[in-house]
Amino acid sequence: MPAPLAREERRPLLARRPRGPRRWRRTAAAAVLLVEALERAAFFGVSANLVLYLNSARFHWDGQQASRAALVFLGASYLLAPVGGWLADAYLGRHRAIALSLLLYLSASSLLPATAFLDGRRSFCGEVPESSLGPACPSPDCPRASPTPYCAPTLYSGLLLLALAASSIRSNLTSFGADQQVMDLGRHASRRFFNWLYWSINVGAVLSLLVVAFIQQNVNFLLGYGITVGCVGLAFFIFLFATPIFITKPPAGSQVSSMLKLALQNCCPRLWHRHSTRDSQGTQTLPAQRSPQPGPTPQEDMANFQVLVKILPVMVTLVPYWMVYFQMQSTYVLQGLHLHIPNIFPEYPSNSSVALRAEGSSYKIPEAWLLLANVVVVLILVPVKDHLLDPLLLRCKLLPSALQKMALGMFFGFASVVVAGGLEMERLQYIHRNETVSQQIGKNVYYAAPLSIWWQVPQYLLIGISEIFASIPGLEFAYSEAPRSMQGAIMGIFFCLSGVGSLLGSSLVALLSLPGGWLYCPKDFGNINNCRMDLYFFLLASIQAATALLFIWIAGRYERAAQGHVSQSCPSRDRG
Repeated sequence: MPAPLAREERRPLLARRPRGPRRWRRTAAAAVLLVEALERAAFFGVSANLVLYLNSARFHWDGQQASRAALVFLGASYLLAPVGGWLADAYLGRHRAIALSLLLYLSASSLLPATAFLDGRRSFCGEVPESSLGPACPSPDCPRASPTPYCAPTLYSGLLLLALAASSIRSNLTSFGADQQVMDLGRHASRRFFNWLYWSINVGAVLSLLVVAFIQQNVNFLLGYGITVGCVGLAFFIFLFATPIFITKPPAGSQVSSMLKLALQNCCPRLWHRHSTRDSQGTQTLPAQRSPQPGPTPQEDMANFQVLVKILPVMVTLVPYWMVYFQMQSTYVLQGLHLHIPNIFPEYPSNSSVALRAEGSSYKIPEAWLLLANVVVVLILVPVKDHLLDPLLLRCKLLPSALQKMALGMFFGFASVVVAGGLEMERLQYIHRNETVSQQIGKNVYYAAPLSIWWQVPQYLLIGISEIFASIPGLEFAYSEAPRSMQGAIMGIFFCLSGVGSLLGSSLVALLSLPGGWLYCPKDFGNINNCRMDLYFFLLASIQAATALLFIWIAGRYERAAQGHVSQSCPSRDRG
């Protein structure tokens, strides 16, 4: 590290005792993990029941509009990940970027509880528009226009700001935790830190789904979303309180501009020639202002650009998997609302308290609790895979590569959406036979098939297994195959492409919701009983299967090329 940069690095303000430096390192790392758990609890508290919140009578959003908004929010929270990483690398530094992101998080998340009560909605959204009276329909099958989503500009603006804050924290908090001298303790300590980081994310999700989702569905959204704001506020306080023991590093610059220049140089050489000529003339007129900047050489930039060109096709073919993955927080939720959701406290004949039965029967199992199947399977299988399965396969010399694990994860994602389509076909058979049960969730009535919601558990379990084999090895591939000087940029691209998958899923829902589409069911006004969501699921399965075959072909070429370079002892990338 250059001397001026090293002097700018701020060491912890609290003096550390010579005998106990590890205690301070662990305290700083624990603070980062606690902030991560609270932020994830808030994030899942917002997203888990977002479809139910927008689908309620408060806003008059139909099922497709609510599902599309959830997909946009989830996609933007990943798509904007490179923005926060670039701002931290180039201008703010990680500590300041995280602090500002938490402040933005706190402000944006406050909009949701503010719109959960009538006066707040009137202040932020205006009066609810009255439904216009039109001519009577000549037949029962007369198509009716879907209601206009109330408060859409305000809610979309708040959700996008919330997504920007969440994506910035996702980009910077992990590497900031590694900066707390955890990396100096060796590979074992860094691996333990990242394991605990992953567990913190899932523990935050479990707490949010168990507590916040239950309150939102069975008590009210004002209290539920108020808890998410409290989680963000507590995370912000902990982060500021722990600042004296943090190690902060100044912004060291970003290679984004270098990559864009190389892309322009390769794609548009004439435009690049005119641009470089103009820049060279400008620098000749101001020779006194030129100063050497530390950073990679042009040869290193070109080598990094070539690595990016090789890695990008592998990560792009993973996008359809993300389209399937994010269904569990959008269309899977919508499907679950139209299955029979049992009461937490069923009515027992032996219960002599009528008041207790009446009160208890109103508490439904939150549909968002099915996300726990995904979280629990990850929490259980990750240590099993790490301590038992991988060592056994390694001893037998059968341990698959990261790319092979990603292909297996695609298969499990394909299986999940096929199971969801089969369940939807069975649900629609009950609907067509007019065998429905009405159930009140919050203040809304849904006409559900008499199929238990527990039939959705297999599709959530399959998505959880696919996450272990696709998402985690995908991060491993992006981190290990990138040159050290570009690890942050390529990790940001990985998260960005996962957001692209969510947005493509949202666009597909919007396209199929047009008149004549499989998801066009305006007579339902929030229900999906006249939609063909089973065909939508099977379409996703077909896309996933086709791109999985393409991924296997691209991954095979990549691995053969890598083995050829190793055999020739000619590394094609900078590992410096």
